[in-house]
Amino acid sequence: MSYIIDRRLNDKHKSTVNRQRFLRRYRKHIRDAVNDAVNRRSIQDMEQGERISIPQKDLSEPIFHHGQGGQRSIVHPGNREFNQGDRFKRPEGGGGQGSGDGDASDQGEGEDEFAFQIDKQEFLNFLFEDLELPNLVKRHLEGAQVFKTRHGGIVSQGMPAKINIVRSMRQASMRRRALTAATRKRIRDLKNERDALLKEDQSPQRQARLQELEELILKLERRVERIPYLDTLDLRFNHHVKEPVPVSRAVMFCIMDVSGSMNQNMKDLAKRFFLLLYLFLQRNYDQIEVVFIRHHTSAKEVTEEEFFYSRETGGTIVSSALKLTRDIINERYPVDQWNIYAAQASDGDNWNDDSPACAKLIEEELLPKLQYFSYVEVMPRAHQALWDHYQMIMERHPAAFSMAQIDEPGEIYPVFRRLFKKRMEDA
Repeated sequence: MSYIIDRRLNDKHKSTVNRQRFLRRYRKHIRDAVNDAVNRRSIQDMEQGERISIPQKDLSEPIFHHGQGGQRSIVHPGNREFNQGDRFKRPEGGGGQGSGDGDASDQGEGEDEFAFQIDKQEFLNFLFEDLELPNLVKRHLEGAQVFKTRHGGIVSQGMPAKINIVRSMRQASMRRRALTAATRKRIRDLKNERDALLKEDQSPQRQARLQELEELILKLERRVERIPYLDTLDLRFNHHVKEPVPVSRAVMFCIMDVSGSMNQNMKDLAKRFFLLLYLFLQRNYDQIEVVFIRHHTSAKEVTEEEFFYSRETGGTIVSSALKLTRDIINERYPVDQWNIYAAQASDGDNWNDDSPACAKLIEEELLPKLQYFSYVEVMPRAHQALWDHYQMIMERHPAAFSMAQIDEPGEIYPVFRRLFKKRMEDA
């Protein structure tokens, strides 16, 4: 039986396998810390690592001691205050443990909580643990400019660094056998004749014939030895070819309502949700593009800076953004080459006559082209017609459409996990 020991070192010169074992052991503490970090962090700090603190009581290990058996009653010397069975109050300020939030104490000692740092990759691993993209079908881009090198066989010409020693020696052996086959057969026949003469009585005629056979055998053996052991023609080289690799890629449409009813707090909630979705897609696709669409009475494609910080506002016609999304998909993102996702954030306020048109547009023209459509209603006063029409879509297409309500920043991550939780039937 053989054992493989992984002794790769991380940045802090501790073995990776031990660190992974430590992370698995205290997974609950790390998950709680990551969830808290998501709620309190700003957008710019979302991809950074996190400092994790573990209470000292959770780090304690059970220890077995050899104790004295039987029942014993002991009175320790110097005890003038307490008798057997007396009770006393717990000291204030954490019992004088020397750490914590309690008041100062003139006695006791203890240890601080154990703290360690997780990097960006580990933070994202815990952030998106047990999540998956619904209806994940990785469509591929043909002719992508990404290549991989594979073995393309054996060739007779190439660089010395790619020489194939085994195939070269095999070729040399085959060449020598082919060129010397007739000569070696002749040598075997002459040796058989010589051995037969040696068994007979030696006469002058036989002595002369033996001398002639020895000279002929020596001549033929020299001819065989003159065949080079390895010739330039024998060299064989490994051949490697580059072939294009299909690259899975996705596009995410971020659709945000910027009408007069959407204040800056609502836009910040939408931004946090879009950021989580973007980071999540990055972990599933090699290439990811983001299309930002903002709308009031009209919709337009904008940059990320303008998407979140532009002060332009107006009324609300949601269908304008959905129509623009449809047109951009038809022009730039073929459904057979792209995985298309859409996320919409709004306060639900819409022109009443426009809500049925939005539902029809999503159900008939967008959902057949999308992998997943998620709608988030931020800080609504009361559900309006848009929510009611979207709810009917979700009832008819639960696998491709989802919706949720967010009232405060602390609800963003739980809502995100609920929308993208791993389905047991797909696991």
